[in-house]
Amino acid sequence: MTKEERHLWYDFLKSLKVNVKRQKVIGPYIVDFYIPSKKIVIELDGSQHFEKDGREEDIERDNYLKSLGITVLRYPNNDINLRFEAVCEDIWNHIVN
Repeated sequence: MTKEERHLWYDFLKSLKVNVKRQKVIGPYIVDFYIPSKKIVIELDGSQHFEKDGREEDIERDNYLKSLGITVLRYPNNDINLRFEAVCEDIWNHIVN
């Protein structure tokens, strides 16, 4: 796990009352976090995700996951570092709604 993934895991996701899987294989992809009961994937994006190839791969991946009825939540690593509480609140809102 990256530094940002560890932060999100240990300081938020691990304590949730729902089952959260880390580094879960879904089809041909490995997602950062997956909440099976809510069909939510959480992806933390480093700088490579903002380059042309990274964006195209993310679109393909997201479309595949969406075809399985999975909601994909993406957060830049910068948001984990600078707006951690807002990211946690957004994830929580998707879980409870």
